[in-house]
Amino acid sequence: MNLATAFATPMPGISPEVYGESDFRAISEIVYASSGNVLPKGKAMLVYSRIAPLVRESGCGTFANYVAMIRTDLVQQARTVAALTTNHTFFYRESHHFDHFEQQVRPALLRKLGAGKPVRLWSAGCSSGEETWSLVMALLGPDKLEGRRIARGDIRVLASDLAPHALEKAKAATYPAKDLQPVPSDLVQQWTKQNGDMVSIGDDARSIVRFRSLNLLQGWPMKGKFDVIFCRNVMIYFDNETKEKLVARFADALFPGATLFIGHSERVTGPASRLLESVGPTIYRRSMA
Repeated sequence: MNLATAFATPMPGISPEVYGESDFRAISEIVYASSGNVLPKGKAMLVYSRIAPLVRESGCGTFANYVAMIRTDLVQQARTVAALTTNHTFFYRESHHFDHFEQQVRPALLRKLGAGKPVRLWSAGCSSGEETWSLVMALLGPDKLEGRRIARGDIRVLASDLAPHALEKAKAATYPAKDLQPVPSDLVQQWTKQNGDMVSIGDDARSIVRFRSLNLLQGWPMKGKFDVIFCRNVMIYFDNETKEKLVARFADALFPGATLFIGHSERVTGPASRLLESVGPTIYRRSMA
């Protein structure tokens, strides 16, 4: 359904005085300006279904009144953007990334840690936490004693997202046991606790993660660089210009020789191409220059 079709006739049960084409366009523009997410034609009903509860809660009555409010109320605007982000993910998604991490990246991180140097990783757009906890378990490894030594070192994993509801689930770190089936069983055994049909990430793994609310297109408070950045299946919602700017910022945020993992349908193009070398499917290494 394209935009013209969506509004050619009133949508079932929705008064055109409450929600119409101009409201959809206005919300789309606000979301794009704030987060880079593109709402293409055909998303009119999705916008209505996700934003209508906020309109009702605000007491604005109509989407037009609500749009006028969020143009100046930045807190409510952030809630609107968060409501329209997609938070679909799962454990060990794109497992070849974790294979590469374990075999090619982790050994160098442990050597750096053993030399007394800090190690920093970033799960950017962490959503509900499955990627973050997959990364942490792969980092700590199948040996409990070694993993605990790693966790006691100067090592931190930043997990960021702009959606508060997703961050809360990530922090809670509790999932249906069946969701962890893609994770190697020795990692699940070492770093989680099972309670009936639910599994919680254990304290050792939790101890090295810091969760932060962060819009990738706005200012980044982090001053240091990273050894690893995972940002997967986030940029698929951006236009090409926004993608290239973001990847260039990631490249600048990586140490020389550090690794960037992106989503299976994403590619590095633009200025960052000069700094990032492909070392595997959607895996890039920052040049040493």
